Amino acid sequence: MSEQLVRYEPRRPAVIISLNRPDKRNALSRALIQSLKDAFLRAKDDSTARCVILTGGGPAFCAGMDLSELAETLHQPAESAVWEDAQRLAGLYELIYTFPKPTIAAVNGAAVAGGAGLVTVCDLAIAVPSAMFGYTEVRRGLVAAMVMPHLLRHVGERCARHLLLTGDLIDAAEACRTGLINRVVSPEELLNQAMAWAKSIADGGPNALAFTKSLLQRFSRQAMSIEETAKASAAPRLGEECQQGLRAFFAKQPNPWATQS
Repeated sequence: MSEQLVRYEPRRPAVIISLNRPDKRNALSRALIQSLKDAFLRAKDDSTARCVILTGGGPAFCAGMDLSELAETLHQPAESAVWEDAQRLAGLYELIYTFPKPTIAAVNGAAVAGGAGLVTVCDLAIAVPSAMFGYTEVRRGLVAAMVMPHLLRHVGERCARHLLLTGDLIDAAEACRTGLINRVVSPEELLNQAMAWAKSIADGGPNALAFTKSLLQRFSRQAMSIEETAKASAAPRLGEECQQGLRAFFAKQPNPWATQS
C-alpha cells in the first residue's frame, strides 16, 4: 500500500483510512483504487480495528474518477483497458459494501461521482455543512451504473432519478434530508462524531455485527451482478458521446449536445 496515496491511522477501536491526493481532490486513479483496496484488506485482518472510518485529506472527500487517466482512452479507446478500469472500481465498491466490519464515511468536502459512490457503500455517513454530493456522470456522457443500487437503497427511486438524470449537486443538509447521509456536523466535530459512533459499534459483538451486515446485504440484494454493473459502466466510455463529452470537458467547452440558448 502506498502511504503517499492512502494514510492508515489506527485509533482504537477504529482505523482511519484517508485518501491522500489533495492536489487532485483525491480523484480515484488506478493507483489510489489499489491503495484503498490494500488498506481495507489490512483493516480486515487488523484485530484492533473494530470499525473503519473513511475520509479525505485536504478540502475534498473525493472528486470521482481521475479523468486525466480516462482521457488516455480518447485517442485509443481499448476495450480491455476500459473494462479493467470499470472492474477495478466495481471491485473496490463491493469490497467496502461487503466488508465484515462496519464502515463510516466522514465526508470532509465534495463527494462527487465515484466519490459519492464511496459514501453510498459505507454503512454510515457523516458530513460537514460545506460538503456537496452529486452524480455528474451523465454530463460527461457516462453512466453511474455501479452506484445505482446503493443510491436507490438510501434515497429511494424519486430522489435517485433526480440525482442521476440531472447531475445536480446537493448540499449536506439536503443529503441528510434524503437519507444519503446520517448527520451533518461542524468540521471540528467530524472525526469526533465518527469516533463516537465507532465506540458505540465496538460495544457490539464482532460476529454479531458481521452477521447483521451479511443479513442486511441479503435483504437488499441487488438485481444485477458486479460484472453486469461494471460492464454497464464501461460500455458508454467506448461510445462517441462519451468521447465528445470528455473532449469538451478538457477543452472547457460546452457539451455538443447542450441546449443552446
